[in-house]
Amino acid sequence: MYLSRLELTDFRSYRCAALELDPGVNVFVGSNGQGKTNLVEAVCYLALLRSHRTATDAPLVRQGSERAVLHGEVLTSGRRIDLDVEIVPGRANRLRVNGHATRRARDLVGILRVVIFAPEDLALVKGDPAARRDYLDDVLVELRPRLYAVRADYEKALRQRNAFLRAVAQDGRRVDRNSLDVWNLHFARAAAALLGARRRLVHELAPFVEKAYAAISGGSGAVRLEYRSTVPEEVLQDANEETRIAGILAALRKLQDAELARGLTLVGPHRDDLNLELDNRPARGYASHGESWSYALALRLGAYELLRSDGETPVMILDDVYAELDQQRRRRLTGCVRGAEQLLITSAVDEPDLPVGRRYVVHESQVHVAD
Repeated sequence: MYLSRLELTDFRSYRCAALELDPGVNVFVGSNGQGKTNLVEAVCYLALLRSHRTATDAPLVRQGSERAVLHGEVLTSGRRIDLDVEIVPGRANRLRVNGHATRRARDLVGILRVVIFAPEDLALVKGDPAARRDYLDDVLVELRPRLYAVRADYEKALRQRNAFLRAVAQDGRRVDRNSLDVWNLHFARAAAALLGARRRLVHELAPFVEKAYAAISGGSGAVRLEYRSTVPEEVLQDANEETRIAGILAALRKLQDAELARGLTLVGPHRDDLNLELDNRPARGYASHGESWSYALALRLGAYELLRSDGETPVMILDDVYAELDQQRRRRLTGCVRGAEQLLITSAVDEPDLPVGRRYVVHESQVHVAD
């Protein structure tokens, strides 16, 4: 799989851009602030319908414009698929696949598979649980696109339940038990589906991350991944989904008074974490700066290998990463990604350790093939 053409209209700093991309290595070179990261952000948006840099769509639209338009041509399994996304902040995206409009995000998500590693990914190891939850969910929807709807259902159920709890907390009114039971059941069903998918993913992902860490670190240190949930472990281990739903409902009832007082849902996937261990200790707080970089890289490379094992090799993106790594890690990283069907790299300078391939020069949001 690779992206053969990318077109941007009013996306970030780009008024208009169109470029042909090769399979293999594509390196975008330019000083900071010239628009390199905006290009790969557009590629990620075509894959996941969300940015890896911002939680809202408004910053994606060029200042003074009402909408941004992305077009990508994907070559996969001997056929071409055209993807079109129109981003209008505050409204649903307009999506087209091969020229046919669709309202379902899952019809587009997963066609282009992308794994991106960026400097912000150090937060996967050193940052808050939200970064690790997003990491898991992004891999989930690329691996199994139907789970885009599962995640969306959960987020909607969480918003609705929180709104109900806030209204009770702010008004000080007597809780309507029937209404609360309805919100609880809707929430528990969505939570059970997402929790089951995340736990299966961590089980599948762990061996790939362990192998990737060994390759990046030169065999120094052992890593371990574990999904930590606010829902009791014995509930999650039950194979029967109805039993898991009942267990989540019981957990909600146990914390009901605290939730009503605070106006917040205190149980569920939105409060869970991916526990990262290095040599049997929490990586957060114990790992050195270099070890943390190696762990973050391993998480991305592990996701890449898992997706590739599923039958479609994703596009690998390294966004300004080489500048953050020491020489040994650069060389090991290059060895790990050498076989990628398509590799997109951004860099402020054309460093000697960068893989050989097609070069582009990016200057003031203009992209040219290097001489």
